[in-house]
Amino acid sequence: MSNKSTAKSSAETSTPEEIIDQTTSSEETLDAFTMDSTPVASVKSARFAPLETGSTTAGHNTMDLLLDVQLELSVELGRARIPVKDVLQLGSGSVIELDKLGGEPVDILVNGRLIARGEVVVVDENYGVRVIEIISQSGASALAA
Repeated sequence: MSNKSTAKSSAETSTPEEIIDQTTSSEETLDAFTMDSTPVASVKSARFAPLETGSTTAGHNTMDLLLDVQLELSVELGRARIPVKDVLQLGSGSVIELDKLGGEPVDILVNGRLIARGEVVVVDENYGVRVIEIISQSGASALAA
């Protein structure tokens, strides 16, 4: 034990190169590292069966598995950028001016991604949106830039 404390005090004053030399040349130091009783695990390669292309799961088309996944659809009428002091002054009857004109198409987003544009309609006293334009993937990325 006294040798270890001596090694520590000399290591504190040694350069990194000297510490490496002391560690690799000292049998006592190497023994301290090899006396660990942790078992060595054997490593083997995993073997998997080859994937079959075009296979279906339990007789269902692969796309059928995704049809019940819930997505968040939102319609954005427009946006506004206002200071905090104006937000604090908002009350019942306040009007917030948006960046879109009345009658201009609204954005339809799925999970926050623009997919289409449409016009606002009223259906049985509820608001709805009639899709008038589907946005292509390349068009959506060009609009985001």
